[in-house]
Amino acid sequence: MGKAKAKAKQVKGKLKETVGSATDDKGMQAEGRGEQMAGKAQETAAKAAERLKKSGQ
Repeated sequence: MGKAKAKAKQVKGKLKETVGSATDDKGMQAEGRGEQMAGKAQETAAKAAERLKKSGQ
């Protein structure tokens, strides 16, 4: 997954968390936080892969 898709997942998660907060839906809030964390992990992995690729390994 590329950095752009990872960022999109983070944004989607933030939106879910916000909607869950506004509607007092704890499940949606938790799901949103989970998506944000998954997106951050994927972004970190994509950055690491880019660095490896640039270093020629």
